[in-house]
Amino acid sequence: QVQLVESGGGLVQPGGSLRLSCSASGTIFSINAMGWYRQAPGNQRELVAGITDSGNTNYADSVKGRFTISRDNAKNTVYLQMNSLKPEDTAVYYCKAGIQLRAFRPARDYWGQGTQVTVSS
Repeated sequence: QVQLVESGGGLVQPGGSLRLSCSASGTIFSINAMGWYRQAPGNQRELVAGITDSGNTNYADSVKGRFTISRDNAKNTVYLQMNSLKPEDTAVYYCKAGIQLRAFRPARDYWGQGTQVTVSS
């Protein structure tokens, strides 16, 4: 069984920083793309940032220049460094990973349980 476990959320003042982590555990053959999504109350879940297995990244326009996604393939972990946080960044943040459990089997998406990020003074 594969699990994605997020950590690093919390309460921070506007202009502050947080670093989210998401680690995958279980019987894993390989991990393809990984990403961070967020969902604020009343809103749909949206992509914040993504990173391929080769390190190519993409970001939502609203976070470009403030957030940085990275990954450590040896640790099956993806990170999201969030700087210059704004109240509108407040949401539950989820990680997603495309995971292949065995060779020659298709990858499927797994989601973490979510971690709350609140930006408020």
